[in-house]
Amino acid sequence: MRILIVEDDPLMQLGLEQALSQNGEFEIIGQAEDGYSGVQMALDLKPDLVIMDIGLPRLDGISATKAIKEKSPQIRIVILTSHTLETEVVASLSSGADAYCIKGASLDRLLTAMEAAIDGATYLDPQIARLVIENLKPPTAQPNSNINLLSQREMEVLKLIVDGKSNTEIAEQLYLSPNTIKTHVRGIMNKLAVDDRVQAAVIALRSGFV
Repeated sequence: MRILIVEDDPLMQLGLEQALSQNGEFEIIGQAEDGYSGVQMALDLKPDLVIMDIGLPRLDGISATKAIKEKSPQIRIVILTSHTLETEVVASLSSGADAYCIKGASLDRLLTAMEAAIDGATYLDPQIARLVIENLKPPTAQPNSNINLLSQREMEVLKLIVDGKSNTEIAEQLYLSPNTIKTHVRGIMNKLAVDDRVQAAVIALRSGFV
């Protein structure tokens, strides 16, 4: 996986580079310290994935994400930031970000976010997932008959998705393999006719399922 890091904190840059370089699956192909340079490098280098901060000089990470996605939608973007305001999370996802991870989280959580982004899924850090999804829930629950199509196991998985759990965390809690959880998540998305786990969680909340 070819990775571009867009981060203005030198210590954070160094930490990310060292942590990810130890994994033989990753190649750090560039680093940018501001949003404008990040956009230019992303379009020139065509990385598989960009790790993007929000609070960047010259051009913020949300605007940079939008600019990259407009020109190269195939590039996956993981927002890695200390920002936890709902408006910034929603704006990031609206700009095309594939994952939203909070700084200070474990390396495993960042790797989970990166894996989800590469797989075409949307990942929200558990710290903010419930907050964002709850704010998408209308005052009155709207029944969704497709929920009834889910198996008992799929319902268990869906409840944990709503709680912001990653596939690995769900697998550990249900004593199943990550591949089995991936199969259940695909089944949930197919039955609910959605494209990612966030949409599935929204349907669950709007239906009064949880």
